[in-house]
Amino acid sequence: MSEHTHDHHHHADAGPRLVGALLLTLGFAAIEAVSGFWSGSLALLGDAGHMVTDSASLGLAAFAVWLARRPPSPRHSYGLGRVETLAALLNVVFMVLVVVAICVAAINRFLAPAAINGEAVTLVAVVGLAINIGVAWLLMHGEQTMNTRGALLHVLGDLLGSVAALVAGAVIVFTGWTPIDPLLSLLICVLVLGSSLRLLREVLRALLEGVPEHLSLAQIGQALAAVPGVRSVHDLHIWTLSSNRIALSAHLLVDNLAQWPEILAAARHELLHQGIAHVTLQPEPAAHPVRWSPRDGGAASPVAGEPAP
Repeated sequence: MSEHTHDHHHHADAGPRLVGALLLTLGFAAIEAVSGFWSGSLALLGDAGHMVTDSASLGLAAFAVWLARRPPSPRHSYGLGRVETLAALLNVVFMVLVVVAICVAAINRFLAPAAINGEAVTLVAVVGLAINIGVAWLLMHGEQTMNTRGALLHVLGDLLGSVAALVAGAVIVFTGWTPIDPLLSLLICVLVLGSSLRLLREVLRALLEGVPEHLSLAQIGQALAAVPGVRSVHDLHIWTLSSNRIALSAHLLVDNLAQWPEILAAARHELLHQGIAHVTLQPEPAAHPVRWSPRDGGAASPVAGEPAP
């Protein structure tokens, strides 16, 4: 139970951080758009657009945290923790679209260079960089769920964008070489794409009920089979409910059903040690093994433990 209250404390922390980050980015996007129009800089307008997509991703993340905190209902017996994973998925897809749009704009820039007010770009980029560092710091020092990482991805992309605008502005002021602007934005796209795809892999694993990266099905099966009185383990499943809640279910073939209370306590203790608190275990007596119908795909073949003699 302590595990669960701990969990809620964390989420209470993620929400306000995301909302604070949202207000900061939205406010600055407005300033940036105005100065972009004034200086005739596409770089700044692009960056303002980027800030707006950031705000959308932060808003989505904050909404997901709020939804995920709602208690389980008769319709959603697990609660809505998965919403955070879905929000992270949307954020990654959204980020990839932003990256594609920036790449297209950069290529057009190579084909048709434009005049840019370097001083204005540099000045606004410095302010943007400061804001983004603040937002990134807020998110990095909160709890790292998939959801906050999805939002952080946008902010880091933007932070790199501000660095690029700053360097581009400086290069344009000193040398007047404008292609530096699209060149740098392409480089940043590549970096952001890398982290987007890493997060995407993790999100998809959770949505496909995959075993979490840091756990081994075989090793946990063996640990359960090693509990005194357990002969073998089959139908073992481990999956992610939300960023920090893992569920497990398994069937245990036991020597004697009378020992079940002790076996159950020992098994739960072992799993809690592995960080798995949401556990469902089904005992089956070794003397009368439960025979499965063949179309069940031979589910009774043990994952771990000795076959019955």
